[in-house]
Amino acid sequence: MKEVKKQGGLNAEIQSRIGHQLRAMYDDVVRQGVPDRFAELIRKLDGPEAAAQAGGNTDKNNGGS
Repeated sequence: MKEVKKQGGLNAEIQSRIGHQLRAMYDDVVRQGVPDRFAELIRKLDGPEAAAQAGGNTDKNNGGS
């Protein structure tokens, strides 16, 4: 069976190399984690329900009202 190439397409080797590079870059970003200030902002935006589920409700944890 003949291999039909599309004009302007990337061959399998190039696609594989791009995939490996993208995974390496993504893994590096994931390893860096979320900065504390962003995590705090996300908790605030999620609202009090999410904070209570995550144990972020400091009033109850610290013996407050």
